Amino acid sequence: MKEMRIVVLILLSSIGFSLQAQVRDTIDLEGQWKFQKDEKDLGVNEKWYNKTLDGEIELPGSMRVRGKGDPVTLETQWTGSIYDSSFYFNPRYKKYRQPGDVKFPFWLTPEKQYKGAAWYQKEVVIPKTWKNKHIKLFLERAHTETILWIDSVKVGMRNSLVAPHQYELDSLLSPGKHRISLRIDNRIKNINVGPDSHSITDHTQGNWNGMIGKLKLTATAPVYISGVQAYPDLNAKEVNLKIALASMEGIGDEGRLEIWGSSFNSERKDSIKRQSYSYAYEGKADTLHLSIPMGDDFLTWDEFDPALYLLKLKLHSATSEEDQYQVQFAMREFKTDGKNFTINGRPVFLRGTVDNAVFPLTGYPDMDLDSWLRIFRIIKAHGLNHVRYHSWCPPEAAFKAADLEGLYLQPEGPSWANHGTALGVGRPVDKYIYQEANRMARQYGNYASFCMMAYGNEPRGRQVEYLSSFNAYWKKKDPRRIYTGASVGGSWPVIPNNEYMVRGGARDLRWKNSAPQTKANFERAIANFDVPFVSHEMGQYCVFPNFKEITKYKGAYKAKNFELFREDLKDHHMASQAHDFFMASGKLQALCYKYTIEKALRTPDYSGFQLLSLNDYPGQGTALVGVLDAFWDPKPYINKEDFREFCNSTVPLAEIPHFVFTTTEEFTAVLEVSHYGKQALQKDLFWEIKAEDGQLIKKGSFPHSSLSFGLNKIGSIEADLDSVVTPGKFTLSVNVQGTSFHNHWNFWVFPAKTPEIRPDFYTCTSLNEKAKEVLRAGGKVFLNAAGKVVKGEEVKQTFLPVFWNTSWFQMRPPHTLGILVNPRHPIFTEFPTSYHSDLQWWSIVNNTQVMNLEDFPESFKPLIQPIDTWFMNRRLAMIFEAKVGKGKLLVCSVDLQDPGKDAAAHQLFYSLRKYMESKDFDPKQEVELSVIEDIFESPSKQQFNNYSKEGPDELKPDQKK
Repeated sequence: MKEMRIVVLILLSSIGFSLQAQVRDTIDLEGQWKFQKDEKDLGVNEKWYNKTLDGEIELPGSMRVRGKGDPVTLETQWTGSIYDSSFYFNPRYKKYRQPGDVKFPFWLTPEKQYKGAAWYQKEVVIPKTWKNKHIKLFLERAHTETILWIDSVKVGMRNSLVAPHQYELDSLLSPGKHRISLRIDNRIKNINVGPDSHSITDHTQGNWNGMIGKLKLTATAPVYISGVQAYPDLNAKEVNLKIALASMEGIGDEGRLEIWGSSFNSERKDSIKRQSYSYAYEGKADTLHLSIPMGDDFLTWDEFDPALYLLKLKLHSATSEEDQYQVQFAMREFKTDGKNFTINGRPVFLRGTVDNAVFPLTGYPDMDLDSWLRIFRIIKAHGLNHVRYHSWCPPEAAFKAADLEGLYLQPEGPSWANHGTALGVGRPVDKYIYQEANRMARQYGNYASFCMMAYGNEPRGRQVEYLSSFNAYWKKKDPRRIYTGASVGGSWPVIPNNEYMVRGGARDLRWKNSAPQTKANFERAIANFDVPFVSHEMGQYCVFPNFKEITKYKGAYKAKNFELFREDLKDHHMASQAHDFFMASGKLQALCYKYTIEKALRTPDYSGFQLLSLNDYPGQGTALVGVLDAFWDPKPYINKEDFREFCNSTVPLAEIPHFVFTTTEEFTAVLEVSHYGKQALQKDLFWEIKAEDGQLIKKGSFPHSSLSFGLNKIGSIEADLDSVVTPGKFTLSVNVQGTSFHNHWNFWVFPAKTPEIRPDFYTCTSLNEKAKEVLRAGGKVFLNAAGKVVKGEEVKQTFLPVFWNTSWFQMRPPHTLGILVNPRHPIFTEFPTSYHSDLQWWSIVNNTQVMNLEDFPESFKPLIQPIDTWFMNRRLAMIFEAKVGKGKLLVCSVDLQDPGKDAAAHQLFYSLRKYMESKDFDPKQEVELSVIEDIFESPSKQQFNNYSKEGPDELKPDQKK
């Protein structure tokens, strides 16, 4: 058992501890506690606070982390919506529903699960020196509701999801031995923030039961500083303080307050001169209002130079011993100016990610500074400067780390008031949101990184009235940050007094019906907004699971969802292709993020984006949308340097009309630079166009280009392509002289007309008698099956990958994740390609039928293989070849001859015909003709069925039905 210790906590300059606390005696409560589950809610009536509990548990921690709770079964009651209930009924999933080895596809699976009351108990010895002192119990983060007894006296209840649970214990802890008993209950009760809120849901951190972070008793002087709020005023060159004083005796006090401080994390040092102020007040508490001059040369805080100050206060009371307090703050002003954000008067563009409370080893947030510094350094290494916390608020360590690294944060109240709850309709959650927001402002309001705030995510109810009042309340109460009612999708009503919008409707690529280009932007979609517009949950482009990640889940959670998908892929005879699917789909995902972010950056008056998200979201059906995994570790198909090319404070941009050119065209591009750096620049810009083999096609420069804040038009680039002899990939590269800022774009050049070929094979649009005769005779047949596919017609393919995941949205298209090809196969001799989707494939792949090869031999692999959603794992094909009897057959489900398609499609058709003419066309894989014919006659045996009623708020169905 860990021994209890008494220490004096003196915080002078260390940033590893709370910078907003008194100097006080402390009894550390970490270590072994007594513990007992209370599944039947007997503890209160049976007065468990008067007995010694049966078990033990180590804290800080949770029941789940400490192996407490119930085994996970099909009957486990989760906290969270399940939109696709097919797992519980689909015969295909039967083997994953076996007792003792249940594998849920919705989210990570904990070893233990518990929803209810549990008791925690610890004996403490209060020293004689604490007599007549102000004593407080501090539980940095408890989940969710705590009820406290000291010995046999009930003290009260706390239920914050955003801030520490603190109890005043002045009269209850006399010197000597005492018993602390806590009943913690993690059930949703009358206050329902929403079962999918990231503060509580099993989709993300999980609905845990326990206490984490600092757990301690503190004692300070009878007259003490109970809190300090710092309000920087850059124009007045001062910081205004609200200093809360309190007295145990409630009879008032008078005395002297000393204040001084200094910067502590910047190269240039600055100090705040020691000053002394007299005070006097009556009653139990009062608040002093002081203005502290900062001088003419104070340091400011932003993403480039996050200079911080530590302010120290010493209270000299006439009736009590002295008390000390210190607070971290910064001189910064985060505001709006029309449609733009500003930091200290300079325009800023928010390049953000959503943090969804994903902590796969513990199921609860990291509480230490180093863990958050690691996360924020990874975020900044990818060119981002902003984080939104979706329906949850991180702990104090996150704010401290963000202050040090220079991140603009948008924490939110702990609510996604939807899926069974609502705002503004008279429920207890209405008041609770205000209480929680006030706790956030009190606990974290001095941190410079706390720049923005919303109630939470996508509510229902009388949201306009409720959130308008919420905004008005906070704009009047605390000007240190800016406010938006909620982070919402594009169909939610507009809250008229939002200071900025976090909203859908102006995000992502529109490549379903038009070819990729980089001229379009979001200008029309945001034209009606007169405040800054930040894109809500941008991206959500999926990648196939990386099954190598499974071994990383060594803590409270196991990746049973990944195990299920891996086994299902094996059952579909494609286990050997798992890594190739992952890499190929990842390349497409990275491409989509590049062109989406660039589209945002080239939109005038666009103010920022919030990716959903930089790292994976393992819940809501398993949403593998990150270029990082759930552990914030990189995936091998893109690195941080490549990501920063198109996501940075300064990004070269190019408006390119299309990416497939012919040799009769001129390549054109309009060069721009998005610049939101530390200061305006004047730099030479250099550009060049090279072939894939490194041959220089053309180069040029734009000398002395002025890069002011915002979007800068630089000039035009033209290059004739008539000298291109061989079809190929070319690259336009742009770099800003003397900086690390550069970017590039690939494009493809093909002949305007392909050479004529006199085929020696039979071409048909169905397997007619002539085709069968040719095959029986040992001949070659090309089947253009476009529009004729039946087995696979349910699979909807576009160029873009799956959005979020097909389970959460009940198989909403698209269903595929790009394509996989072998670029060394001779069918591609005349068609430049890598192993994955790229922009030259758009006309070929987009809105094209695919074939389901479910009855083909187990080892069969197609030549062009669409990668299916991992929830179905169908073996798909756009082109395959097979030996049919004595003959050779090549089948294609896209009409490459279509005159409406671009030169890339026509070039692939030419390459295909040349291949079929050559001796290389010699398929080795044998397939029965009847099996091939069935593709055009019978629907797929494996069909999606969600087995559930319509309705977006449907929870897991009754198992008895």
